[in-house]
Amino acid sequence: VRKSMVLLKNGKSTNNPLLPLDKNASKILVAGTHSDNLGYQCGGWTLEWQGLSGNSTIGTTILEAIKFVVSPSTKVVYQKNPDADYVKGQGFSYAIVVVGEPPYAEYFGDNLNLTIPSGGGDTIKNVCGALKCLVILISGRPLVIKPYLPLVDAFVAAWLPGTEGQGVTDVIFGDYGFQGKLPRTWFKSV
Repeated sequence: VRKSMVLLKNGKSTNNPLLPLDKNASKILVAGTHSDNLGYQCGGWTLEWQGLSGNSTIGTTILEAIKFVVSPSTKVVYQKNPDADYVKGQGFSYAIVVVGEPPYAEYFGDNLNLTIPSGGGDTIKNVCGALKCLVILISGRPLVIKPYLPLVDAFVAAWLPGTEGQGVTDVIFGDYGFQGKLPRTWFKSV
C-alpha cells in the first residue's frame, strides 16, 4: 500500500505543502464515503465478485488508521457527507476527504464519464471549499479530478489499498515517503 500511493498535488503552491499532515493537530475532520468502508477499500474481485460495501472483513479502515496514528490529544471528527455550513466555524485544523468508486468487476464498472461517483464531488466541494484539505481517491483507475484541483490543497491516488488503511496513513503523515509513479500523465478529461 505504501509503495503504490501516488502524490498528485501537494500545496496550493510548491512553497506551501500540506503533506505530511500534522499528527498533533488539535481537531481533524474526516469525511467521505470511503473513509470508513473496508469493502470500498478492497474493490471488486475480493470479498465477492463485485465486492461489497461495509466492514465485512477484518482490517483497518482509513478512519481507524487516522485515529491510531494521531496524537491522543487530537480530536478526530467523522462526518460521511458534511454540508458546507457544518464545516465552517468548527475549529478544524484540516480535513481528510476519502472518496472514490464503489467496488465493481468487469462490465459492471463501465463508466463513460470517469467521474467521482457517490456524491464524492459534493463532499470535496463542501469540505475543501472551507478548510485546508487532503483528498484521497480510492479507485481502480484514474478518474476525472480536474474540477476539484483548485479547491484542494493535496490530492493522493491510493488506488485500492485493501484491508490495510494503516499503509495509507503511514505515507500521508510522513512516516514513509511517496514512491508510487504514474506510467503516463493523469488525464484532464475523458
